[in-house]
Amino acid sequence: MSFAINPRRTFAIISHPDAGKTTLTEELLLAGGAIHMAGAVKSRGNQRRAHSDWMKIEQKRGISVTSSIMTFEYDGIVCNLLDTPGHEDFSEDTYRTLTAVDSAIMVIDAAKGIEAQTLKLFEVCRLRDIPIITFINKVDREGRDPFELLDEIQEALALDVAPVVWPIGMGAQFSGCFDLRANAYQAPDQDGTRYARSIACQGLGDRLLDPLIPEEVLATARENAELAAGAYSEFDPEVYRSGHLTPVIFGSALKNYGVKALIDLIAAEAPEPGPSPAEPRTVSPSEDKVTGFVFKVQANMDKNHRDRVAFMRICSGRFRRGMKLRQVRTGKDVMVHSPIMFMAQDREIVEDAAPGDIVGIPNHGTVRVGDTFTEGEQLRFTGIPVFAPEILRRVRLGDTTRIKQLRGALEDLAEEGLIQVFKPTIGAQWIVGVVGALQLDVLAERAKQEYRVDIAYEDLPYEQARWLRAPDAKAMAAFTEHQQSAIVLDRNDLPVFLAKSAWELEYKAEKNPEIEFLKTREI
Repeated sequence: MSFAINPRRTFAIISHPDAGKTTLTEELLLAGGAIHMAGAVKSRGNQRRAHSDWMKIEQKRGISVTSSIMTFEYDGIVCNLLDTPGHEDFSEDTYRTLTAVDSAIMVIDAAKGIEAQTLKLFEVCRLRDIPIITFINKVDREGRDPFELLDEIQEALALDVAPVVWPIGMGAQFSGCFDLRANAYQAPDQDGTRYARSIACQGLGDRLLDPLIPEEVLATARENAELAAGAYSEFDPEVYRSGHLTPVIFGSALKNYGVKALIDLIAAEAPEPGPSPAEPRTVSPSEDKVTGFVFKVQANMDKNHRDRVAFMRICSGRFRRGMKLRQVRTGKDVMVHSPIMFMAQDREIVEDAAPGDIVGIPNHGTVRVGDTFTEGEQLRFTGIPVFAPEILRRVRLGDTTRIKQLRGALEDLAEEGLIQVFKPTIGAQWIVGVVGALQLDVLAERAKQEYRVDIAYEDLPYEQARWLRAPDAKAMAAFTEHQQSAIVLDRNDLPVFLAKSAWELEYKAEKNPEIEFLKTREI
């Protein structure tokens, strides 16, 4: 598979759980010709398994718990689509994935508006100046007033909004959508159940629409669209790409309304790969030499092999299969023999790749999240975060003869970023840390399915974890010596302090001003 000539669009889809993100992902893949049938997440049998959700627990619960990377061509453009977890317990995976994209699609439920997780993810996008297209989903169901939704986006996100696709009725009165940029009516099929065709016209006022849409519904849509044109901004590509304006598409992923307008907008207006922040210098995509960074590692994607794949964003140069790259962290040269690209769990060997592409590097545990690869230059790409866990548990193993398998499971899944693993300075039992409780369920499920290890958890008396950093080595040594029972080491052997309460953490920080207690750090 070769993609090296065409322009790129590398984008993520973000949302609160149940906003319809995975369904939209599959419709985009269908529109791009990457799949021939969209799998309905809530349907039965084989169709229940969304193409982008490949883990057993994802298929069982109908949720995404890990980011999926899918590459396909659309209208001469290579699209690298990153489908992120919506559930807040897996937000770390999403935060890291957002370091590898140039734009994002924010999916909002028309009945619920902006929810807590959507707001958090938007703030991450804002920190990285990632431009956003908003897709207001499920307009075929009863929902909130379109103006109310647009005003909420403006106020909550401090963004100008530019309606691009307008709903013609909502809920029981839903009669399709109108593409305001293309002046085209997105008409339903004869049963009225799904988008069927696009009818070009002179605008919503065109009398061509009169026999196609119920009179009352059409009159309201015409009036509202005219009001929206006066009340909100016109779409300006430059303002969008600068992150100050979001084009808004009203649609229904399940019934395919607004999907083509969305992918057309991405192809035409979403930014191409831009400069990547690094130390000691920023890297331009136009540079000749290959550079890239690993933002995700996934173990056991192929159940027939104990494989591990590192996902690397190409930042500059033309990558070719078989080329030798320097792994900056270790100082070793690595020959990349079998680079791969993905359509969910399906994979193909890739011959070459360009800036913006996501390449999978099979390895045996030698590549970590945050690793930089170059053609020899000492660079380090920055901005990949890791967060202090909010839940801490001791791992208990039922069958002590399987301690080796347990160690492998914990090391692999910590490498992915699913969990954090800590080694006590006193005692031998592993401690795991997670952001959300569902991660513990996934750990237990995957340990059983992939490593044949049954694990249980024991509560700990600790509620807070913080990395320790101090310029004075003596001060650090003195503190850790007096707090041995509450000091653990992460997998990079960095010291972490475990506090029994927020009060204790605040007290220790106050009494030890020469030491920093870090809630986040860069990998």
